[in-house]
Amino acid sequence: MASLPQPDLASPAFLKDLASVVGAQHVLTAPDDVAPFFTDWRRVFPGSGLAAVRPANTEEVSRVVALCAQHGVAIVPQAGNTSLCGGSVPRAAATGRVAEIVLSVARLNRIRSMDPLNDTMTVEAGCILQNLQQAADAQDRLFPLSLAAEGSCQVGGNLSTNAGGVGVLRYGNARDLVLGLEVVLPDGRVWDGLKALRKDNTGYDLKHLFMGAEGTLGIITAAVLKLFPKPSASATAWIAVESPQKAVELLAALRGLMGDRLTAFELISRVCLDSVIKCKPSIPDPLRERHPWYVLCELTDGGTQAALNERAESALMECTERGILIDVALAQSEAQANALWAIRETIPEAQFTNVKHDVSVPVSSIPRMVEEGMADLARAFPGCVGYIFGHIGDGNLHYNIGMGDEAGTREFMQNIKAVNEIVYAVVERLGGSISAEHGVGQLKRIAIKARKPAVEIELMQRVKDALDPQGIMNPGKVL
Repeated sequence: MASLPQPDLASPAFLKDLASVVGAQHVLTAPDDVAPFFTDWRRVFPGSGLAAVRPANTEEVSRVVALCAQHGVAIVPQAGNTSLCGGSVPRAAATGRVAEIVLSVARLNRIRSMDPLNDTMTVEAGCILQNLQQAADAQDRLFPLSLAAEGSCQVGGNLSTNAGGVGVLRYGNARDLVLGLEVVLPDGRVWDGLKALRKDNTGYDLKHLFMGAEGTLGIITAAVLKLFPKPSASATAWIAVESPQKAVELLAALRGLMGDRLTAFELISRVCLDSVIKCKPSIPDPLRERHPWYVLCELTDGGTQAALNERAESALMECTERGILIDVALAQSEAQANALWAIRETIPEAQFTNVKHDVSVPVSSIPRMVEEGMADLARAFPGCVGYIFGHIGDGNLHYNIGMGDEAGTREFMQNIKAVNEIVYAVVERLGGSISAEHGVGQLKRIAIKARKPAVEIELMQRVKDALDPQGIMNPGKVL
């Protein structure tokens, strides 16, 4: 990799050049103005930089990137800044020389076109995910990417991290929802790959290089997204099970009985439910009895609500008779369904401070991940508590570890590295991944190098060097 030319950061010339492209009001340098751009959502990775720059369109992004390449200034692409791994903020300046800017795509927020007959929409990277869901809904279509931060996260970040969420079971990850991309390359050139084709066999599928790359290879500025028929009926159930093993058996049973109507399947521990109720006492316990584990299940279909309810009730009754589930509450209205989902969506807020992991293993290994991981952790840290929940339909667990009280958890947080090593060892033993949907960022950059085969790291580095020979795109992230 070529070394960066050293910019003369004492000179205002570079900032003046940026202002000539995007307007002086969109080159932010004052501490209060840049603070939201330089600190991550969890306030774990505070950084520093030269400026936060807010271009309005792809042409301006291209010109800003070309200027940075000319002056040797590194670029941190940023969308909604909801990263949990420090991937969207600059690093702390270790040497005192600030050589990074944040490039925010928030002003690139147009829906360029909607094509209901082709089931696609072409959108810019700064569009808020929830706004895209609503725009699709207005056309009687569904954009199925759904996650807790959807009210503030932006689609450019979703694609750059290959976001997951609750709909992966039926619709796939973010990369499965994209037909084409527009990308500004590290030298400022624009690759226009905004094709709305479902079949194109004319060489390498370049869009997949940039999805999941966390802005280290280029800046996604627009995308062609897949839409789906809007379901006309949905059924939501809160189900008690005695163990993760029973939850996996329930998943298999419901997939056999309901087919692809099974849209979401979330595992939630009793510890997480207790945390939610403590955080928000207005949220009721959905069932009369306490149970160790729960599943939040959503079914959708294109038929009538009555037909889906009848089929769901029949399937759940059969699972009860088989001894797979203990108890179930089937929502009888949209309001009741929303109340059940509010539990799931409150979990991250309810247990904000603990050692967090976003891991995946084969679905059949979920029970072993829970049991063996907690056993290993308990031997090293007696009294530790697993705040475990996640999308077990696709093998993704949020495997968060703390203690039973705040004081104990604060002390426990001094052991993050040791806790990580224990959890990662179990994940590796089960053939899993230490990052399922949150990405790598700064948080897991060293950890993946220790766990991926050397040839895989080498291939990734070769791609990085080929596309970004100066190393200016989001340095210190992923690789």
